[in-house]
Amino acid sequence: MDNIKSIAVTGKGGTGKTVVSTLLIRLLAERFPGRVLAIDADSAMSLCYTTGLKVDKTVSNLRAELLGMRQARQQLNNGPTKDLMRSILAHGEGFDLLTMGRPEEPGCFCACNELLRFGIDTLIDDYDICIVDGEAGPEQLNRRVMKSVDLLLVMADMSARSLQTAAGIIEVANKGENNIDVKQAGLVLNRVRNDQPTDELVKKIGLEIYGQLPEDKLVNEYDREGKSLFELPLDSPCPMAVKEILKKAIPNF
Repeated sequence: MDNIKSIAVTGKGGTGKTVVSTLLIRLLAERFPGRVLAIDADSAMSLCYTTGLKVDKTVSNLRAELLGMRQARQQLNNGPTKDLMRSILAHGEGFDLLTMGRPEEPGCFCACNELLRFGIDTLIDDYDICIVDGEAGPEQLNRRVMKSVDLLLVMADMSARSLQTAAGIIEVANKGENNIDVKQAGLVLNRVRNDQPTDELVKKIGLEIYGQLPEDKLVNEYDREGKSLFELPLDSPCPMAVKEILKKAIPNF
């Protein structure tokens, strides 16, 4: 898949980042079955619902166990952390899902946190591409789930506040803050309607549009009914738009 090995999705809350993450996972898993790792780094833990998977244990659960059990901590220090990461994966059709869970609790648990991040890094090496559904806002970069991101997709709707938040996230990404290497960042607009002055709004904040998703009544219906987006017809507007994003990111997709 050439140079794109990791795609992270973030943006202001409610702008559709989990929808886009889920559709990216689905389309990539169908094209590259068994070679896709999904990471739910949002404390809301929505990917299990939109992908239709049952998550039994999260990285936060594992971390709590290790902090409370001396024998488990010794096991983590002395054993293969990749095996521990694999033990908490949920398995979907053509992809695996790692759920981070709640953010780290206050206090200094640096050794444990670093070992878990090392475990995530080694786990990612077993896959061809990784999709991260991140926290809303710049927290995606603050949590440091990964050391580098090949493509950061920043979601925004057509409101001025959402676009301003997106611009701030992209600015942080481009500056390389928090020791995370973001190789490319792009704006993805959601719920775009024909009557909205897209070009005028985006021109005001000086961002290039990486992709656009139209208003999709079927996505809204699935959301209301709690249905997995893996059941969504692929010829509906949103999956078609996400496919165009993948064509732009991955040559010959």
